[in-house]
Amino acid sequence: MKASQRLLVKKSVNPANFNKGGLEKTLSAFSLTMMGVGAIVGSGIFITPGIIAAKYAGPAAMLSFVIAAVVCSLAALCYAEFSSTIPLAGSAYTYVYTVFGEFLAWILGWSLISEYLFAVSSVAVSWSSYFQNLMSGFGLKLPTFLTAAAGTAGVSGAGFNLIAFVVVLAVSLLLVGGLQESTRVNSIMVIVKILVIVLFIGVAIFFVKPANYHPFMPHGVSGLVKGASLAFYAYIGFDAVSTASEEVKNPKRNMPIGIVGSLVVASILYVAMAAVLVGVVHYSKLNVGDPVAYALAVIHQNWAAGIVSLGAVVGMTTVLIVMLYGGTRLLFAISRDGLLPKVFRTVSPHTKVPVKSTWIFGIIASVFAAVIPLDKIAELVNIGTLFAFAMVSIGVVFLRQHETLQQINSSFKVPFYPVLPVVSFLACVYLMLNLQAFTWHMFGIWLVIGIVIYFAYSYRHSRIRAGLRAKESKS
Repeated sequence: MKASQRLLVKKSVNPANFNKGGLEKTLSAFSLTMMGVGAIVGSGIFITPGIIAAKYAGPAAMLSFVIAAVVCSLAALCYAEFSSTIPLAGSAYTYVYTVFGEFLAWILGWSLISEYLFAVSSVAVSWSSYFQNLMSGFGLKLPTFLTAAAGTAGVSGAGFNLIAFVVVLAVSLLLVGGLQESTRVNSIMVIVKILVIVLFIGVAIFFVKPANYHPFMPHGVSGLVKGASLAFYAYIGFDAVSTASEEVKNPKRNMPIGIVGSLVVASILYVAMAAVLVGVVHYSKLNVGDPVAYALAVIHQNWAAGIVSLGAVVGMTTVLIVMLYGGTRLLFAISRDGLLPKVFRTVSPHTKVPVKSTWIFGIIASVFAAVIPLDKIAELVNIGTLFAFAMVSIGVVFLRQHETLQQINSSFKVPFYPVLPVVSFLACVYLMLNLQAFTWHMFGIWLVIGIVIYFAYSYRHSRIRAGLRAKESKS
């Protein structure tokens, strides 16, 4: 086998084994939707409307969320076809391994690691801001250089966000102890977060000033599109629904409902939040870590600001747990294929969790949260996610040509094939191109590190390649 063919060796899948993964199929369309809303409606709704309005789109931030939601919905349909056709753990990493081969799967998996890593970091930064807002109500305040990274919210010089650093380590400790979440707890947390959002909208809408909506697009269409690129950060989480496909009853029906349904609910909440936020406070003043609480303070509704901050802290804690969990389990899945050292798949005999993987991932995320400014972290999350969306979208075209999987009739099919997957792919690429040069430089460095790791370790330790070598030696 040629070297180029070895790089593109594909993971074989047997439909006969789809129901033998050992996981109980208990999730319904409703529980999937609640899972998606719980993952999407987290820190993003309390962070990104302010950043997008202040730096890119102005009052048109609400339209940036609409554009991002449309592009996300296209990618969501592609995820729905993959997850219902290949109902196995691993999500996009597994899908790409199946249709494109190992090297591209590694690149995507490495990009997804950055998504989870920087998502945890950005959520922790916002968690820190809202927690500080709560503490200030009791007269407690830490020095500025211990609560914000350098370059964040006007902070200059050296900075170390101690609260963000500690909360990531605390959540890591919880996960190491074997913390488990049920769909019932998730549903309760979703309801709490939605009630907090409705409370803000219900209180703040009476303080909207029409003059704050002018000029509506201060930076033109370019700013609107750049805002949409960043708005993708807000929707991080809907793709996490696809990771549950192995535990879903009737995936053909329930996966599309869960993925698209959660996007619809979340989109309505984001657009409403952005519309009211920029109406209450001039967009130029919203580049802060806690824009929602800040807006309520401006209109002297401090009682509501406290409730919003408490709701945000509770909601973002669950997002931290989910994203940290997802990142460590992604490392576990890649390690199980032999592409990462076995330390990442080592499971504690007592808690049944990958302890070493959790601590490694948690410590790195905590350091990033402590020293990298919030807006930079958010864009680093976006580029990894957009890359995954693009690969899954174009992957549907190759999925339809898969010799084994094209025989499956029970899966959901993307409508208007092949136009919709191609449009989704191009839309994701276009939004990627609108991200800042800093984001591309950091993403390029991240990919170079990943490629070096692949050829230094993964290529030689791949389990699939080891099986091929065994077959070649016998022949």
